Amino acid sequence: MAVISAWHPPVVGIQEVFHARFAAHAYPAHTHEAWTLLIVDDGVVRYDLDRRAHGAERRAVTLLPPGVPHDGRSVRPTGFRKRVLYLDPPVLGAGLVGAAVDRPSLPDPLLRTRIAQLHDALAARTEDLEAESRLAFVVERLRRHLRPRARGIEPRSGLAHELRDLLDAALPSAVPLTDAARTLGAHPTSLVRAFSTEFGIPPHRYVVGRRLELARRHLLDGVPVAVAADLAGFADQAHLTRHFSRLLGIGPGAYVRSAR
Repeated sequence: MAVISAWHPPVVGIQEVFHARFAAHAYPAHTHEAWTLLIVDDGVVRYDLDRRAHGAERRAVTLLPPGVPHDGRSVRPTGFRKRVLYLDPPVLGAGLVGAAVDRPSLPDPLLRTRIAQLHDALAARTEDLEAESRLAFVVERLRRHLRPRARGIEPRSGLAHELRDLLDAALPSAVPLTDAARTLGAHPTSLVRAFSTEFGIPPHRYVVGRRLELARRHLLDGVPVAVAADLAGFADQAHLTRHFSRLLGIGPGAYVRSAR
């Protein structure tokens, strides 16, 4: 028996999110056009990549390159549970395929944690800027594994304030991180690092805070909660309520009643 959840997120660079639990399924040899970034939450998967045997288990991250045949099967009779991201080929580039074939298993606890956090952000299906930011850091760390000599570039002075101005000008919408990076001529991770260092919070949390300010103004002006959520850039009323309660300890309805 299989339990599967799959969707296409509105995040540049990710073709598909795939969560699955398999009790007895075995993958025949196949290929993907995308990079396959896999974490196992339960069980152990045995697979052959380019006719060489490998294993995927909870402690390691597995990265399978595009165009290279692989299969997959459970080592244990209880099956396995996994979460997969299929990344567009240019996200890592064809030049790193050989390195991934040689070492598809990456025992990196921080990388695994960041991938799990990215899955959580994608599962919420509401915070695209957060998911973009987390993806940028995952890709950066993958590149370090595949190309160890690569070094990061120090962000230029004033970059954090340039990004804040860009975010403010777009409210209540959110500027995609890739668009901001292109506009400001900086790498996405440099943007997030510079902003977090300068202002103490990451860009996505700043945008949520500004949206909450807008929602509070609308609510105090008598705008219904669902309408206020839309005007402030939240996906729906539930999205607003979740963030509102996290910040103030009460929901938007109770907030309006307290003002009266």
